[in-house]
This record gives sequence, structure tokens and C-alpha cells, in this order.
Amino acid sequence: MAVNVDDVLELEIADLADLRAPVMLIGLTGLFDIGGAATTALDRFAPADTAITVGEIDPEPFYDFTQERPLVEFDDADVRVVRWPENRFDVVRGRGGRDLVVLVGVEPHLYWRTYAECIVHVARRLGCEAVVTVGSAAEAVPHSRTPLVTGSTTDPRLARSLGIGQPSYQGVTGVVGVVQTALAEAGIASVSLRVGIPHYLMNAEHPQAVAALQAHLSHVLGVPVPDDDGELVDDIARWRSLHDEVVDNDPQLQMYVRMLEAEHDRRAEASIPTADDLGAQFERFLDEQRGDD
Repeated sequence: MAVNVDDVLELEIADLADLRAPVMLIGLTGLFDIGGAATTALDRFAPADTAITVGEIDPEPFYDFTQERPLVEFDDADVRVVRWPENRFDVVRGRGGRDLVVLVGVEPHLYWRTYAECIVHVARRLGCEAVVTVGSAAEAVPHSRTPLVTGSTTDPRLARSLGIGQPSYQGVTGVVGVVQTALAEAGIASVSLRVGIPHYLMNAEHPQAVAALQAHLSHVLGVPVPDDDGELVDDIARWRSLHDEVVDNDPQLQMYVRMLEAEHDRRAEASIPTADDLGAQFERFLDEQRGDD
């Protein structure tokens, strides 16, 4: 069965006023969202209660519902409803000097090319200057250090401008890799930001990783972090205490964490540019893009 963008994408922008220097942000639950850090960062960075929903991807052809099961719940009117996996495009206005187009969804199982084409279509129709994907991955990193955020891009000019790498990995990929390739083929600049999650604490929450992603998004996009940072600070302290307790009860894990700390400190000295540097360079790149157009 062929699946086309027109069949699955609903986009209502006829009454939408022009967006200011829009950038699309993407965070998908699944393999690229360990600990829920990426989608939590986007939920906090661009809260749904301040957004205007302009589009949605029909879930029917994209999911094996024996793996991504829908939920049954009662709505505000106490009516029993089925909640299907959701991929919704929201517009968040008034964040600094630009507007944001946000896709927080669920990584699809099927028809990845069509799914990627939906994202490219929305980015073009809304005039997005760039797309930023955010993710979190299980890595050999210590919970006791501020997480490093790694950036990459398929755009050679953007890589040179930001001082970040281009993907060199060859092998099986996820839907984010397919989306990045589709954006590159469409001539839309994109950046991937990924934060490492301690693999020995994968099933825990990691608000420190959420804060690291938010800080990089804030600086790169020139958009302020939400005002409820006090809550996040409390969460970081609480979860750090829980993480420490797990490690303190395992002598072998203590030794392993000390080794990770030494490696982390070495890598940090040669890490990618700071969030401040990335922000200035990203804005400079977009200015040049506008000049080229």
C-alpha cells in the first residue's frame, strides 16, 4: 500500500500570521530519547499550553499497535476515549526574536520516508530557516558531571560555521537519521543535538540532561529558557541524590564511575564549542542564508 504525504498530513495554516525567523524543533520518543530527556526538554522549552496546533500526522499507517499501544482514558468531560500515538506540529510565538515550530511525537515503525517527507513539507510551508533535532542516548558517561551535548550537521557550511562535526557513522540508522538526510536533500539546514545518558542508570530520570539540552537550545536559537527553572533545579538535586545512592551501594560501580569521570574530564577539554559560541555562529549562518536567498 502506497502512503502519500497528502493522505496522512493535516496542515491548517490559512489563518496563520507570518512567522518570525522560524526554526523547527523535533523530539521523538523511542530509541533517540533514552530516559525521556529529549522530549522532556522540548516539552519544557516550548510548553504545549502556550502553543497553537497547526498540523498533525495520522498515526494509522506508521505504527504497529502491538508495540506502540494506544491508551484508553477519560477526557475532561468524563467520556472514555482512545488516545493514539500523536505527532503534532505546534507553533510557539514570542520566544525571543523568533517563532518556533515544534514536533514532539513518537518514532514511527513504518513508512519512514513518508514520515520524513511530512516534516520536510511542513518546514517548507512554514518557511523554517533550519531544523534542530534533539535526542538523548545511552553512553559511557558519569552521572556526577554536567552532561556534554554533542552537535552534528549534514550541511558542510554549517559544520564549518559552528565548528561541529558531520556525521561519519555508517550502518543501521534510526528515523532521525532518515529525517536528517531528507532535510539535506531538500536543502534545509539542520542540526542534531544529543546528550549522553549514563548507561548504568538508563531507567532513571535525568533532569541534569534536560537542563543541558535546554541551555544549548536557548543559546543556539537565542530563545530564553522557561521561567520555571527553580523546579528543574530541585529535580536535579533530588535525582542526583538518588543516583549517588545507587552508586554508593555498589563498590564495583563506584570504581567504574571514577574511570568515567576521568575520561569525561579529558573529553571536556576538547569538546565542541560552548553553547554561547554555537548560538552566535548559528545566527551568523542564518543571516548568511537569508543574504544568499
